[in-house]
Amino acid sequence: MKLILLSFVSAFLFCFPPAAMPQSEIDGNPYNPGENLFYEGKYKTLGLAFSIANFKFTVSKAKSNGDFFVKTEAESKGTLAKLFNFSFVQRFESTVDGKKLQILKTKKRDEQRKRIRESEADFDYLAKRVTYSETDPNDPSRPPRRVASNIEENTQDIISAVYLLRKMPLAVGKKFVLKVSDSGLVYDVPVSITEREQKKTILGKVWCWKVEPEIFGDGRFIERKGSLTIWITDDGRRIPVRAKVDTTMGNVEIKLKRISNIKRQPPENKQPDAN
Repeated sequence: MKLILLSFVSAFLFCFPPAAMPQSEIDGNPYNPGENLFYEGKYKTLGLAFSIANFKFTVSKAKSNGDFFVKTEAESKGTLAKLFNFSFVQRFESTVDGKKLQILKTKKRDEQRKRIRESEADFDYLAKRVTYSETDPNDPSRPPRRVASNIEENTQDIISAVYLLRKMPLAVGKKFVLKVSDSGLVYDVPVSITEREQKKTILGKVWCWKVEPEIFGDGRFIERKGSLTIWITDDGRRIPVRAKVDTTMGNVEIKLKRISNIKRQPPENKQPDAN
């Protein structure tokens, strides 16, 4: 149950699949150096709610070549560690080409209790291959686990995917199928924009796009029953402010709690569209 719960928590920020759209549809640059986003995750079941994890996104830029770096951290907290006697820390570092906005490299450190795994994925667009290698720091003599898969020009990792979605031209009824690479594998993820609605957030009451990626089910990113819904502000900032993962085990809600260095400003208040 504990490992399943962890995967559900990870589903929003680390299995968040709205990934690479065709480059021609990307509206501007979604990476803002210095931007920080902080989230809290709560697990809800049987009318009870428990805080279980914190999440943080940080963007920086290389002075030498203009590449972007996105550092992401998820750490267990509160009830998850105390009640279930389970703790985890996940750290990602994604390197993104500053011009083409392609993922170049993904580094990850995954700590679950005493279990530690370090991994690296290299994306070679000339060879059209992603090569993944995973090692166990607690057992240096253990051979690395290696996986390689074919990729396309618009493939992203699960972190850079979040940022590209923030700059896509969204509209109610729009659908697309996306390419996401994780642990050396590549997944097709259908995504639907199902509604535009107001949500109460730390930014105030704002209009949001309701995004529903199909990540659960046979042959999909998570091979279990469930659903994922994400709300992204319909303004110039395009901030993911909330997500909900529904499963037979209960649900996880993740909400934006704090932001800093948000450079894009929202436009004037917009009226609801006809949809």
